[in-house]
Amino acid sequence: MEKITEKFHGDGSSSSSDSDDEKKSSPSPSKSKVYRIFGREQPLHKVLGGGKPADVFLWRDKKISGGLLVGATAIWVLFELFEYHLLTLVCHGLILALAILFLWSNASSFIKKSRPSIPEVHIPEEPVLEFASALTIEINQAFRVLREIALGRDLKKFLAVIVGLWILSTVGSCCNFLTLFYIAFVLLHTVPVVYEKYEDHVDAFAEKAMIEMKKQYAVFDAKVLSKIPKGPWKGKTA
Repeated sequence: MEKITEKFHGDGSSSSSDSDDEKKSSPSPSKSKVYRIFGREQPLHKVLGGGKPADVFLWRDKKISGGLLVGATAIWVLFELFEYHLLTLVCHGLILALAILFLWSNASSFIKKSRPSIPEVHIPEEPVLEFASALTIEINQAFRVLREIALGRDLKKFLAVIVGLWILSTVGSCCNFLTLFYIAFVLLHTVPVVYEKYEDHVDAFAEKAMIEMKKQYAVFDAKVLSKIPKGPWKGKTA
């Protein structure tokens, strides 16, 4: 009888411990998922591609990031403020470099110093092909999205693209391509690192803004979009 009782208690304790383990291992249904902007589920460093580019954008190496930002600023000042031209700058730089190296090579025998060591420069083929392949994939994806929008299959994307193009055209009318590229370069070197530092506050604000935008879109859909007559072509496969 005592053995049966011990077995019963033993089985009961093991079953209760198993149920406790299952409760611990199973996620709590009341635990809500943290909202991340654009539905991000990975760390920002991985979203930016990881490796050296992400390190530069997030200022993991302050010397490289600062040097690139200073270099881009110097180029923008030369071309935009001083109205220097790209071809002129390249030619003047080559003239100066070739003149220094030529004089150094010929004067090395007189000043009894070694000739300058000029390394052979060649562009590796593999990275260029990988970049071209990735760029081709992105361009084709953009063409597919534009085609779907033109076929009238997604009203939200249509409105988003129209608004985005209108904003881009407005910005383009205020500044030239070089200034626009410089602004984008500065934003890439400032916005990600600031967002990474204050991502919890930014995501909380973005969540509230997204909820409000969905409410406003629902009102716009009910008052305007739902009243637009649908043509007989709606629902036909292309």
